[in-house]
Amino acid sequence: MTWPALHLSRPIGRPPSEVIAFAGDPANLPRWAAGLSTGIRHEGGRWLADSPMGDIGVAFPGPVEAGILDHDVTLPDGTVVHNPMRVLRNDDGSEVVFTLYRRDGVTDAEFAEDAAAIEADLESLRAILEA
Repeated sequence: MTWPALHLSRPIGRPPSEVIAFAGDPANLPRWAAGLSTGIRHEGGRWLADSPMGDIGVAFPGPVEAGILDHDVTLPDGTVVHNPMRVLRNDDGSEVVFTLYRRDGVTDAEFAEDAAAIEADLESLRAILEA
């Protein structure tokens, strides 16, 4: 199925290799991706994050080292949500691009809330890496 997409991006004044190393490490997610997790642990070969719905699985199918930070989030009911994310070279720095798909049944208000949460996460990532 094809859903409408919104591409959200943020320039980061750090080389792509540094952005990839930090953002592509699931252990760092609680530091910058508040929309995804407040805590994460590696258990049984999988990354599990705390969420209001219960434990959710997080996987980075990659290749992460190429700047492909797509992450698949497995909800407690088994639904897998694919979240495309890329780190691109932007002169001496980077551009992080997250693609938000609007899924069936999502209201305008819910889509706007999701976009705002992702924007906040990208800004947190920028602030941490540029500090």
